[in-house]
Amino acid sequence: MVLTVVNVAFPLAPVGPGAAGGAEQVLWTLDRALVGQGHRSIVVGSEGSCVAGELVPTPPVAGLLTDRRKREAQEAAREAVGRVLAREPVDVVHMHGLDFNAYLPPPGPPVLATLHLPPSWFSMDALHPMRPRTYLTCVSASQRRALPPSVPVIAEVQNGVPVRLFEHRACKRAYALWLGRICPEKGVHLALDAARLASAPLCVAGRTFPYDSHQRYFREEVAPRLDRWRRYVGPVGLMTKRRLLAGARCLLVPSLAPETSSLVAMEALASGTPVIAFPSGALPEIVEHGRTGFLVRDVAEMAAAIEAAGELDPEVCRSVARERFSGDRMAARYLDIYRALSRCPA
Repeated sequence: MVLTVVNVAFPLAPVGPGAAGGAEQVLWTLDRALVGQGHRSIVVGSEGSCVAGELVPTPPVAGLLTDRRKREAQEAAREAVGRVLAREPVDVVHMHGLDFNAYLPPPGPPVLATLHLPPSWFSMDALHPMRPRTYLTCVSASQRRALPPSVPVIAEVQNGVPVRLFEHRACKRAYALWLGRICPEKGVHLALDAARLASAPLCVAGRTFPYDSHQRYFREEVAPRLDRWRRYVGPVGLMTKRRLLAGARCLLVPSLAPETSSLVAMEALASGTPVIAFPSGALPEIVEHGRTGFLVRDVAEMAAAIEAAGELDPEVCRSVARERFSGDRMAARYLDIYRALSRCPA
């Protein structure tokens, strides 16, 4: 059975392998899997997105992300989804944005919405959708436990990454790595403090989104901690990310938020690089303490773990990633859900 699936991205961020947001990377992996298996993939996403199927672009948002610009982006997404449904016989619409309920299509084909972020970040309208044939999925056991029992979740689908893309081999170097979206809840300043305490070089790579609070955090908490040994290299594309992950002594994930998943931790393990993380949310579901990394409670323990990371076997990290965090496995699970939803009567 050939499916036509419309994946709808968060309208403020482009889709692609080098995206700063995990939802955009998951969508990219699903789109590639759909096309690779002969299905029709239509992606509604920001202009400049990188997709394997058909892109229906929405205008990019430039400058500071004000409430007005966010509303305009949501309206553009809603109109784009409407245009696709008006011209195509669609089997399933799969939504990935935090604000997906702001641009849900009218009643029609089934809608699957993946909750990529902590439950407390979603509005009550999103967690209890009134639209008929609208279904929710979680990405980890910890996220599902955090949801109120009244939320109608139909499945738990663990995220995955394109493991083979990250099996790049490189000589290990002395630097630790922090990689992701630069904002207060990701704890970049704590990674910098731990690296300084361990007298270890640290590479900070990632994007600062144009939210006022994120820009201020970079200016006040990140930039003052940088020096010749702890450097910020800016946003990186897929090839550079692969090289940084493969060459790093370890990846630091000092997240202060209840993480629902961590694609970068999975990518690090696929690269043969151990992960040192706070036990926030789903991170204990990803990092095997003493085997593929260390779960630590504070900056001092993170600093000690940076020194101990060289004792862990990169081949064990790679093996665990292949067994547990394959993007192909994730895509197969979603395809099963798409088929089931497409067979449900209207």
